[in-house]
Amino acid sequence: MSCFVDLTTAQIRELLAGMGEPDYRAGQLQHWIYQRLAISFDEMTGLPGRLRQGLAGRMRLHSLTPQQEVMGSDGTVKTLFALADGKTVESTLMPSPTSKGHTRYTVCLSTQVGCPIGCPFCATGQQGFERNLTPGEIIDQVLYFARRLRDRAGESPGSAITNLVFMGMGEPLANYDALWQAIEMLNSPQGFGLGARSMVISTSGLVPGIKRLSQEKLQVGLAVSLHASENALRSRLVPVNKKYPLEELIPVCREYVASTGRRISFEYALFTGVNDSLQQARSLAHLLGGLNCHVNLIAANRTTNPEFRSPVRATVLAFERELKRLRIACTLRQGKGLDIDAGCGQLRSRFLSESKSRVSVRKLA
Repeated sequence: MSCFVDLTTAQIRELLAGMGEPDYRAGQLQHWIYQRLAISFDEMTGLPGRLRQGLAGRMRLHSLTPQQEVMGSDGTVKTLFALADGKTVESTLMPSPTSKGHTRYTVCLSTQVGCPIGCPFCATGQQGFERNLTPGEIIDQVLYFARRLRDRAGESPGSAITNLVFMGMGEPLANYDALWQAIEMLNSPQGFGLGARSMVISTSGLVPGIKRLSQEKLQVGLAVSLHASENALRSRLVPVNKKYPLEELIPVCREYVASTGRRISFEYALFTGVNDSLQQARSLAHLLGGLNCHVNLIAANRTTNPEFRSPVRATVLAFERELKRLRIACTLRQGKGLDIDAGCGQLRSRFLSESKSRVSVRKLA
């Protein structure tokens, strides 16, 4: 059965026309879904009963079912969702207090089940790739957390999602069409209505996708997972570098900045004895020299791979100081949900491991 949130506005209008409904019903339906956050057609009491029944008989409204959820001491919430085909995907809600006394709520979204890139330090990268998410499966991650913020007891009335980062499971630019359809609906005033500048797409460095993104009109941010400043090491950490080496990636990043007028971000996860030396900081500064960019330094998440450990804080701070000395804008990003292993793919890895254990026990029995 198809899913309603997979439809564009034009497709909704076409569907309604086929049901003999007037064009304005499309706006009413979208209001119920994206503003009122309805979880069923039955909730849409402002619509005729015949229309609600007709839609319910044709399709599902939403595409995700919460499977597991964990909350960290800092308020970070990670949720594992079951999809209609039984596969699972995770996303994270991250609260951040602001200097003005408000809280910024960022959702970290997945775009694929698993990931095709295979980065050895990433839990998702070790799961392999299963399939792309549909536009509705991407959108529904946002709508779920929007409802959660609205309904959670004790939450202030003004709480709402303020930012989206496509940094969860998968390579967003490898699922470009579904990603962009979801972004357009999440941005549209007739949809979720979140500003494009409040969204950031993270990529491992797919050069054709970056070129395509540079031609889009919506001012969505771009972050590139760099992690190394020379090819041999980056190919080890980010295997797609073998296809799109730094000699191709960095020039297309410069073209992106020139074409869009927007600053680009680079993600740099620090690993003990791998990419955290002062010499590597100098090499990174040389690589990015003259580029309008910002480097997000990240002390690596824990993984089951003993090769990739987080450096001691003194090493991280020394790396940051060296970049700043060399006039590279950078920020040491504070980890979220560290006590619940909120890094990409970690909850799903645990779920898959436990599922295999249960199957093994049943076989032995």
